[in-house]
Amino acid sequence: MRAVALTLALISVALPVAAATPTPKATAAPKMVPHPPVPKVAEHTEFIVEVNAKGQVVRVKSAKGTGAKDQFFNAQTYGNVLQMWIRHPDGSAEVGLYKVTFDFDPKTKKVHRTVSLVQAGGDWGNEKGAATEMMETADREAREHKAAQQEKQQSENKNLPPLNTIVGPTASPTTHP
Repeated sequence: MRAVALTLALISVALPVAAATPTPKATAAPKMVPHPPVPKVAEHTEFIVEVNAKGQVVRVKSAKGTGAKDQFFNAQTYGNVLQMWIRHPDGSAEVGLYKVTFDFDPKTKKVHRTVSLVQAGGDWGNEKGAATEMMETADREAREHKAAQQEKQQSENKNLPPLNTIVGPTASPTTHP
């Protein structure tokens, strides 16, 4: 009997506490980066690129865009072509000039890319790819920036007074008995 009474007493105390606990709120969805507006008309860009022996695009020799219709599409496809690798299905690559076209269909909202060999051979077969060059430049500039920041911090630290003159001498550690 006492056990039943004790259980009922505990339940009667726990119910109001549980009822007072607020229900957890749903967390906000992570903020998404907004996509640029999709063009409402068909877009077309063409590039003639030099490809090295590894299949990397070395540089863009010529470019033809859709004019002033959508400069974002032109810039996006230009960046895409600089990062391309053009290889055969077996993984081998052929040095040469290639034509790369991008066609955007506003109905399907998809981009179709076509690659075709224009001329085999070229004296750029051993050159680094454009994407490799960009990454090396970014790494070098980051190192230079970091070194400049460290140098600036060190020169600013030279002009600071000693710590003891700012906060006073610190007490020496003592042993406690």
